[in-house]
Amino acid sequence: MSDLIKKDNMKSLYNEIVNAINKSKNKVVTAVNSEMVILYWNIGKIIKTEILNDVRAEYGKSIIKELSKELTRDYGKGYSQRNLFNMLKLYEAIGNFEILQTLSAKLTWSHLLKLITIDNNLKREFYIAMCVNERCSVRTLNERINSMLYERTAISKKPEQTIINDLNQLSENNKMSIDLFFRDPYVLDFLDLKDTYYKISKSMGKRKGI
Repeated sequence: MSDLIKKDNMKSLYNEIVNAINKSKNKVVTAVNSEMVILYWNIGKIIKTEILNDVRAEYGKSIIKELSKELTRDYGKGYSQRNLFNMLKLYEAIGNFEILQTLSAKLTWSHLLKLITIDNNLKREFYIAMCVNERCSVRTLNERINSMLYERTAISKKPEQTIINDLNQLSENNKMSIDLFFRDPYVLDFLDLKDTYYKISKSMGKRKGI
């Protein structure tokens, strides 16, 4: 009987320690991602305000190319010319630092790389709100964009100010309007970094005149 109790205690202790380890690891990953995104945004800001604003476009590109060589030599391939331009795009797409700081704790650099390729501001804000609210994986985000989800929702056909109001409602109150409603995502397999993308509700609310 005492052996059984010891085994049960050992299992309980093991599970408690495993939970503590995983919780700490997740916090570390989130903190590193947040700092990296903020760093990349600041680099993009320097490129935009201190290089490209004061020189001709072609000369600016040559400076970025040279910077990339030196940074890659000292800090690795994360500072390739292509990635420096991605940092610039990040700053141009999300110019407000407070918004960027909030997103850096919720979205990965991989999410943001995909989002900054969307030129339409409202469309990009839609997918940002979806990612934050639904905790979408990058693969799911790609699926949604490729399936033209935004264009197929009722919200995309509304006046611009109405879209902005609906997105603000979602961001501030975590409250979905009928035109933004999605089913909750399936539980992601964080340990193996695998996931399954969730199903979109087939029946979107229809409104008069849409």
